[in-house]
Amino acid sequence: MKKFMDDDFLLSTDTAKELFRAAKEMPIFDWHCHLSPKEIYENKNPDDIAELWLSYDHYKWRAMRSFGIDEKYITGDADGYDKFKAWAKTMPYLIGNPLYHWTHLELQRYFGIYKTLSPETCDEIWEKCNAKIKKGGFSPRELIEKSGVVCVCTTDDPADTLEYHKLLAKDKSFSCRVLPAFRPEKALGIDSPAFVPWLSKLENTAGVKIDSYETLKKVLKDRIRYFDSVGCLASDHSFSYIPYARCEKEELQEIFKKGAAGEKLTVFESDCYKTDLLTELAKEYASCGWVMELHVGALRNNNTRMFEKIGADSGFDSIDDCNTASGLSKFLDSLDRENSLPKTVLFNLNPRDNFVYGSMIGNFQGSGNYSKIQYGAAWWFNDNYDGMRKQLATLANLGCLGKFIGMVTDSRSFLSYPRHEYFRRILCEYIGDLVEEGKYPHDTEFLKKVAEDISYNNAAAYFGI
Repeated sequence: MKKFMDDDFLLSTDTAKELFRAAKEMPIFDWHCHLSPKEIYENKNPDDIAELWLSYDHYKWRAMRSFGIDEKYITGDADGYDKFKAWAKTMPYLIGNPLYHWTHLELQRYFGIYKTLSPETCDEIWEKCNAKIKKGGFSPRELIEKSGVVCVCTTDDPADTLEYHKLLAKDKSFSCRVLPAFRPEKALGIDSPAFVPWLSKLENTAGVKIDSYETLKKVLKDRIRYFDSVGCLASDHSFSYIPYARCEKEELQEIFKKGAAGEKLTVFESDCYKTDLLTELAKEYASCGWVMELHVGALRNNNTRMFEKIGADSGFDSIDDCNTASGLSKFLDSLDRENSLPKTVLFNLNPRDNFVYGSMIGNFQGSGNYSKIQYGAAWWFNDNYDGMRKQLATLANLGCLGKFIGMVTDSRSFLSYPRHEYFRRILCEYIGDLVEEGKYPHDTEFLKKVAEDISYNNAAAYFGI
């Protein structure tokens, strides 16, 4: 029987262990996350482990609800100790859940605690963690630097002033670069109730009255250039499916006017607007040399009662089952025909679509670029042992695994960086299995380079940091 989460955790072969010794030393480039640049700049030490661990983590919230914890101890007004106690009560039952591994990796790496969290160890771990936090060293910047992170790309609305990114860029005492990523989700969400108030916010930021679709496009292109001046390298988009529908210029103006007035749009009208605007934005990304990230397949805010009570991003999203291939193909092809397709990373949430996306990236490669179109790391409900193995196997079967740009945290937590270690262990185990089974030569030095490249070098080159 193997010891629980020892040095060789997830590494069952000599080849895997050898590769991981190389991969684990690589720095981290977290090119997609949801950390707050304001919190990074203000750099406050947390009050306790509950604030640090449970404040933003909808993964944990979801698990606690499944166990039967009352919402008071999840997003409610219970104190930090009682919330931590509820999390400790849940933990032993998360058999096979990546949260069990992530939690203990975080305890080990940041607190030097190798006991498992349970109701029996709850008080001891609470006291040990809080004693360490009280001594300092757990502010956002200290955690980022302690984790070996050299660059972070946050996700930022076009109406954001980016003031904290600019302040961080001036602060030479902090070694990690914090760069914005352009996320125009609200601009594209013309069918959302949030569109009208967001339009007003953009007008205030830009100092321009947006009374036409052409004006909106011009303002957004100006915002892209502004983001670019602050160091932006990427855009980020989230869709349940990739829309692709076309209509005339005059019709687009009428659709915009309806949306700006808060009127209900048809699916066709909404898809026409999204197709045209996303196309225009993608051309700008290409001209700036940015990477376009497309996250596809989330069915959001399923629980209306809880959405109205505590809002979005609270653990009530799931996997959609839409057909995404046709619209995605037409969208990418329309840009490629004009030689305006930017570097693109495709993420699918439905694992049913792994081979759909793994095969789609091969349609638009070339032009002298190493893997210009990337198949993004196992995302959200897939960033677990099985999901990562399947994503790696899909890319290996259909593409060029050695040029893969690796893992992201996709997280709001400053303690989430051991997820990169988790990924690197799974990666080295996967490659090691191929070698040990005689499916790839035992070329140790080359494979060490591949493991190092996937862990950091490929992404650094791809985004240009």
